[in-house]
Amino acid sequence: MRFGRSNRWTSEDRPPGRRGFWLLSRHSLLRRFARRLVLLAFIGIAILVGGFLWFADSVSSLRAPDGVKADAIVVLTGGYLRIEQAVGLLRDGAGKRLLISGAHPSTTPTQIRRTTQGSADLFKCCVDIGYDAIDTIGNANEIARWIHDHDYKSVLVVTNNYHMLRSLHELRRVDPVTQFIPYPVITADLTRRAWFTEPDTLRTMLGEYAKVVLSAFRDWLGFERWSGLRTDEEEQKEKQATDS
Repeated sequence: MRFGRSNRWTSEDRPPGRRGFWLLSRHSLLRRFARRLVLLAFIGIAILVGGFLWFADSVSSLRAPDGVKADAIVVLTGGYLRIEQAVGLLRDGAGKRLLISGAHPSTTPTQIRRTTQGSADLFKCCVDIGYDAIDTIGNANEIARWIHDHDYKSVLVVTNNYHMLRSLHELRRVDPVTQFIPYPVITADLTRRAWFTEPDTLRTMLGEYAKVVLSAFRDWLGFERWSGLRTDEEEQKEKQATDS
């Protein structure tokens, strides 16, 4: 019998054949670590799920404002429906000038005008087309450069509703001074109450939410971002690939 010590055995006191059992016992360090790891994973999953529910509610609640006006209009490419909406706003006098950001180098102004059924005079006087942006980060940089060149103070932002939150985040990050007014193009699938039962719509929303989370983490950790803009060499290669 040992005096002056707790009658609880330590790992050294236990017979060699029982030490493996002790590592998996209820009070072992390994079991405590595993429980904490599971708890952290559960909390992380709960935060992500809650964040997605907030994101989905925010996106589905977006509505285009009535009678809104700004100094200018920008549209992020990704579908001609967005461009048609932006051209319509310009035609109605919602802004003085329009930038179509992120057009493919092989796309001509005439092609865009014909697809949107815009007038030649309107495109000639008041529409600029940006070919440098590759992604949403590039859109933000291209748009910010255009805004500063024209000294605009307020800008209507036209893009799909599911893409709006990330677009505004990137725009406000590179240009915190300009007032960006969202003008979402409503995706019909998201107007349905049970949109989450449709695999394609759910996949699009989850993918966009993942990009929003990654963008927020990148800012929080202070990682340097690339410009998202085409170089002259990349533009030439894309034109050659299209021509061939």
